[in-house]
Amino acid sequence: MHECEPLSFQNTLSNSFRVLVINPGSTSTKIAVYQNDEPICEHTLYHSTEELARFGNVIEQKDWRREIILNKLATENIAIDTLSAVIGRGGLLRPVKSGVYKVNQKMIDELHCCTPQHASNLGAIIAAGIADACNINAYIADPIVVDERAEVAKICGVKEIHSRCIFHALNQKATARRYAEEIGEHYENMNLVVAHMGGGISVAAHEKGVVIDVNNALDGEGPIAPERAGTLPAGELVNLCFSGEYTLKQVNSMIVGKAGLVSLTGCNSVKELCDRAQAGDNQAEMAIDAMCYTTAKQIGAMATVLRGNVDAILITGGIANSKFIVEKVSSYCRYIAPIRVYPGENELMALAMNAMRVLRGQTQAQDY
Repeated sequence: MHECEPLSFQNTLSNSFRVLVINPGSTSTKIAVYQNDEPICEHTLYHSTEELARFGNVIEQKDWRREIILNKLATENIAIDTLSAVIGRGGLLRPVKSGVYKVNQKMIDELHCCTPQHASNLGAIIAAGIADACNINAYIADPIVVDERAEVAKICGVKEIHSRCIFHALNQKATARRYAEEIGEHYENMNLVVAHMGGGISVAAHEKGVVIDVNNALDGEGPIAPERAGTLPAGELVNLCFSGEYTLKQVNSMIVGKAGLVSLTGCNSVKELCDRAQAGDNQAEMAIDAMCYTTAKQIGAMATVLRGNVDAILITGGIANSKFIVEKVSSYCRYIAPIRVYPGENELMALAMNAMRVLRGQTQAQDY
């Protein structure tokens, strides 16, 4: 859906709710307006390199991006005083439990100061600015720093190294709940393995509504991904770091950014690589096979964490649009449990549904 459908204010009364969703990215801001469970407006607002170059850092963009959002809503006849709530994508906060969080000053202060700076940090800040103007609440839900792992899953074999939890919590949780609802079950009663396959790949063990283990999808753990190296041999990595041939920045880019399929083939387009593989390109085929193999291996590891008691395996994320990839991954692990596929990241919908759950009294927003 690309066009907004103006609705009367009367539709926001009674048991009807209208929610503005904000998902800032590095070069765009995705927004949507939901009336109950249906989107009435969805747009991607693109930001050029020249526009972004005017700002010294990400946080300085907050007022500019907020005005762009408000202008778009105005041109589509969506008045902010008809909103019931605003929800933004969660940023790189300190580790938190899963759930919906009301944006407060403490959260905003931390987002202004946290490192690394990332566009997702703007989600709560912009949401709060718009919500304050019309005296409603602003929320975030399931930010990428959700950490509810079992204590044993956090232990590393070197005491000076601490395991970080960064994964696609928002889409993972939303996909798991969606599957449970579709089969008439409660997410909190199920054991699921969820694999989110995008620029990074996270595979999580969901035990009775809690992610008890998951790989760090950002900086070097788990499957090979389009732009992530995945787990590397520690000794070889140490030797590379101390070879004197690379800077810290260069090594970091070998793990995130210029890693994974980019490193192996020079290309981060899974669609292009699949086409090349099917056309007989051995280099592309080996890289795709490695990504699917390591993803399936991680699914198997999470099944072990659940002691083999797995109700279903859910494959989601942008790469799940590829039947070629899904079949390759499934061929390794379909013996474990039934596999269901939910293509796309679905972040706007996931955020909207979390806000609706609060507005309907189905869950309570937590304090940060």
